Amino acid sequence: MHAELRSNSEVNTEGESMLTKKDDFTTQDPWRIFRIMAEFVEGFEDLARIGPAVTIFGSARTIPGDKYYKSAEETAFLLAKEGYAIITGAGPGIMEAANKGAKKGGAVSIGLNIQVPVAQKPNRFITKLLEFRYFFCRKVMFLKYAKASVIFPGGFGTMDEFFETITLIQTRRIDKFPVVLVGGAYWKGLIGWVKKSMLKGKRISEEDMDIFCIVDRPIDALEAIKSFYSKQK
Repeated sequence: MHAELRSNSEVNTEGESMLTKKDDFTTQDPWRIFRIMAEFVEGFEDLARIGPAVTIFGSARTIPGDKYYKSAEETAFLLAKEGYAIITGAGPGIMEAANKGAKKGGAVSIGLNIQVPVAQKPNRFITKLLEFRYFFCRKVMFLKYAKASVIFPGGFGTMDEFFETITLIQTRRIDKFPVVLVGGAYWKGLIGWVKKSMLKGKRISEEDMDIFCIVDRPIDALEAIKSFYSKQK
């Protein structure tokens, strides 16, 4: 009898818990709007004061000692010496290398971390860290305060960031700024396909190919950015 009562009590408690969770306003879409707003407000407040910045993208799987890791570190260092803050996705690999170069160069070293099921631990070279629950809020922050994007070899996430950036420029949703791909050997296959399939098939225009450039050396990435802005004067 007592066991039966306990069992019924547990069922009722569980049922109430499930009902409460189902009807909890904070689990519904309208509540998420407030979370989204909070991420935007915090991001805008923190990043609006950093001054000119360059966002650096690339693979989280790039290991220290890899040529692209070294290149990202040097690129960030050179940009830091030119007065740019460096923004990354806060993780390991290229992001860590860029934050390391920024810190070494005395610049603000920013990491925009994302909360994902497989937790990403922010790298130790960040001097300003922001946490995001939503990818799209984070992606706005990558570009809103950037004067350029430098993109190293990477995977799906890097491709997403590259194509979103050039799409926003192509559609004039943001002002044109330098988009620099580092590593000609890595990018030649993709860009060759873009020319052969997209451009030749008239799915993009000839001038769309001028939205980005490809370089191999850190100094060339810096020069591409300096050249762009020297022409704006």
